[in-house]
Amino acid sequence: MSENNSVLPTIAILLPCYNEEVTIGKVIRDFRSALPDATVYVYDNNSTDHTAEIAVREGAIVRKEPRQGKGNVIRAMFEDIDADVYIMADGDDTYPADAAPAMVEKILEGYDMVIGDRLSSTYFQENKRPFHNFGNRLVRGSINTLFGAHVTDIMTGYRAFSFTFAKTYPVLSRGFEVETEMTIHSLNNNLRLYEMPIQYRDRPEGSVSKLDTVGDGIKVMSTIFRMIREYKPLPFFGGFGLLLGVIGLILTISVGIDFMHTGIVARFPTLIGAVMLIIAGLLLIVAGIILDVIAKNDRKTFVIDTNRFAFLKRHSS
Repeated sequence: MSENNSVLPTIAILLPCYNEEVTIGKVIRDFRSALPDATVYVYDNNSTDHTAEIAVREGAIVRKEPRQGKGNVIRAMFEDIDADVYIMADGDDTYPADAAPAMVEKILEGYDMVIGDRLSSTYFQENKRPFHNFGNRLVRGSINTLFGAHVTDIMTGYRAFSFTFAKTYPVLSRGFEVETEMTIHSLNNNLRLYEMPIQYRDRPEGSVSKLDTVGDGIKVMSTIFRMIREYKPLPFFGGFGLLLGVIGLILTISVGIDFMHTGIVARFPTLIGAVMLIIAGLLLIVAGIILDVIAKNDRKTFVIDTNRFAFLKRHSS
């Protein structure tokens, strides 16, 4: 691993876990073998099995996170742990630890986040849950279209982060939708992303997925809806406003045509409703413009805060 400074970079392996006693031991051993100088952290999210005991026995630093949900765990990890490079993976042995050194290299080259891309390799063959495959394609298509991006794997849990990313990323989601939130946040703020194809493997026998296909899918789609509303307010509100305005205008024209033929406004309720739709549409468009200016100012503030944080990090080390 190349590094210009004499001091080796500090690397933290982050493993959020909930009832992973079947696989956690192997996952820790694999990462310790791939990155011998890294520190492995296991955050136990209210497990009812022997996950924590096995992790301690394997030499990992084990901490408890009582707030249920992967997003809550990641928030605690980023807040508690200081490192030059963070590698985040799941404790279910679905991600290859031997890809971690290359991911670390990319972060040290200057990337903010490295995405372990499952979908370009073996995911669709290994994953036996067809609705998960459909959901991945739907989410990927939606986000790439709205943000003009070309990210292949939006929802992967295998990622590497820089110190600045970990300390400036606002974790808002509580559950599994956090990976989608990370990707949207990165695209919106034009962060440096690198996708690295990895070999995905399905859970081994005896290991049970914690994902609720329907419930978590609804949460992911609601997260996308919420973040588009916040990050792309002009297309969001402007689109709805334009639709309402066009409907109102069509109704107004139809009432006007009747008036030209008869000289009488025969459909007063329609006319009133049409005018209200036009007004509502204009208000939504104006709201979208105002919120778009606010969103751009938020992006400017984020860039300034990130630069300041990176500057302080360089001069404190």
